[in-house]
Amino acid sequence: MADSLVVIRSGATDYDLQGRIRGTLEMPLCAEGIAEAREHAAAIAAACSAGDPLPAFYTSPSACAMETSRIIGRAIGVRPHRVAGLVNFDQGLWQGMLVDDIRRKQPRLYRQWQENPWAVAPPEGELLDEACSRVGSALERLLKRHTEGTVALIVPAPLDRIVRWLANGESLADLWLRDPQAALARIPLASQWKSRIVREKVRV
Repeated sequence: MADSLVVIRSGATDYDLQGRIRGTLEMPLCAEGIAEAREHAAAIAAACSAGDPLPAFYTSPSACAMETSRIIGRAIGVRPHRVAGLVNFDQGLWQGMLVDDIRRKQPRLYRQWQENPWAVAPPEGELLDEACSRVGSALERLLKRHTEGTVALIVPAPLDRIVRWLANGESLADLWLRDPQAALARIPLASQWKSRIVREKVRV
């Protein structure tokens, strides 16, 4: 299995900047998102030039992730490969809504989601357990293709948080918060990372 995983959050869309829940809605990068993608591309290109190449480069099929991957791919001369199982977390009828509107119109459900997202699903959306299982299976298949080296993965928010939780147990925290410090992360991979996820089911 690969030695490390570089998780790159796709650039922002207008919905991200407006505080709306995007989920599986397909949207292009906004101007700020394109700038973010170019910053990631410059950082990764510099690392590659310094002797830290990316032998494997994958992307979620989400539109914003694909656009981000093309910008980075051009900078490093590597074509990204789509991973069908890494579509974004489906948040059902909340998609397109402002987070503030959910807090105001559905206070009880909002509070439950903030306190324990494992116990509640967005109306007509995906359970967090279901999303983690789906993404974990996709990651397992992807990482098994590489016996060593670094695998880079571009995913939209909040799928980036789910990937980091799966890979190293990092807290999911607020799934609606775009942490500016967590847009690009390198994670060393322990050989038993997946079995820990499946058997222990660590909770936030």
